[in-house]
Amino acid sequence: MCSADLGDLDAARGRLEELALDALSRAAQAGAAQAEVATSVGTGLSVTVRKGEVETLEHQRDRGFSVTVYFDHRKGAASTSDLAPASIAETVAKACSIARYTAADPCGGLADAECMADTLPDLDLDHPWAIDPDEAVAMAHDCEAAGLDADARIDNTEGATLSSHRSLRLYANSHGFVGGYPSTSHSLSCSLIAGRGEAMQRDYWYTSARCHEDLESPQAVGRRAAERALQRLGAKRIGTRSVPVIFVAEVARGFFGHLLSAVRGTSQYRNASFLLGAAGQRVLPEWLDIQERPHLPRGAASAPFDAEGVATRDRDLVAGGVLQGYVLSSYSARRLGLQTTGNAGGIHNLLVTSNAGSLDELIRQMGRGLLVMELMGQGVNGVTGDYSRGASGFWVEGGAIAHPVQEVTIAGNLKELYPAIAAVGSDVDRRGAIQTGSVLVERMTVAGE
Repeated sequence: MCSADLGDLDAARGRLEELALDALSRAAQAGAAQAEVATSVGTGLSVTVRKGEVETLEHQRDRGFSVTVYFDHRKGAASTSDLAPASIAETVAKACSIARYTAADPCGGLADAECMADTLPDLDLDHPWAIDPDEAVAMAHDCEAAGLDADARIDNTEGATLSSHRSLRLYANSHGFVGGYPSTSHSLSCSLIAGRGEAMQRDYWYTSARCHEDLESPQAVGRRAAERALQRLGAKRIGTRSVPVIFVAEVARGFFGHLLSAVRGTSQYRNASFLLGAAGQRVLPEWLDIQERPHLPRGAASAPFDAEGVATRDRDLVAGGVLQGYVLSSYSARRLGLQTTGNAGGIHNLLVTSNAGSLDELIRQMGRGLLVMELMGQGVNGVTGDYSRGASGFWVEGGAIAHPVQEVTIAGNLKELYPAIAAVGSDVDRRGAIQTGSVLVERMTVAGE
């Protein structure tokens, strides 16, 4: 089985639609004022090779069916992985039963009918990969072997993993909306260990894409993982100081993720955000924009509609450093007296603008400071913005990497760190929902020895 194995796609979609409409009809017959169904089926293959041997080989067949009903703003929800008609009928009955015991919430209910997506653009998200287990094992083996062969100092490994998945998602509700689309995701990763004893260092690399042809080669992934592990050998601690800090692109994605969490509707209506009521205020440097682009072809987080059937649209989340609005579902929007932004279920491709060149150029621009390659721990307070996390990376001196660094803590407050972003590099990491280059922050506290 591989990501290509979803049978006749049109037939699968037709079957899911038939089941969803039947569930909506049953909910209406039971007296539900509103109802919605989210259902999906998926197949996949995942292989891990460690030290040249197959460690795991998994075939996946996933399916799910969830029903949500509303009786005068009283909500009930139930789900099942059994798509048999009798099981779905029972699931609808359970959801209706639960709703009768819940408290009414005036903000509950479906997104407004006029917000539903009326057209579904082709976003080029479905690229099934007809790879069999033997081929998958061979690719994972080649990836790991390339890393192990890169240098004699690498003689241990946590393995290489190849995954390929394909799914068909469908959403329908009592407004008459029915929408669905297939999508694929493929990835290859490798984790290697360099050195021995207390001097051991581990690092990894991975590639991911909607289409397998867009993946990096197994050899390139293995060699990159080896290079990263070797660079960390000889790491040491440094003294406590206040210096500029660069977050490499894959780490910077998480750095901006804290801003995203702060402007989600749930954080806003719960008064649990360091950016409470910040819409219309400058939260980033004037030159920095963050744009949401849901319809990028083959985008990692592209979608024609959100989890409530609301049409996704381009918008500027931050323009000229000023927060333009929040990230809202229909429920959080009602709690705040606003309109949904089509973000039920998450954001869709946030693009952070760049104003600088490559990572090497950022390092030269910084001159002296810390290049952060990895973060540990969860020391972020979403209410106050206090930020303190374990880090490892490289000490930079004279605009060049001097030596690897480990066992340090970087700290600051996000309300001050975001406006203090000095540059965003052109080395954009496109493997996730937040696409950004490396980020140079003017100053943070680095606590070491």
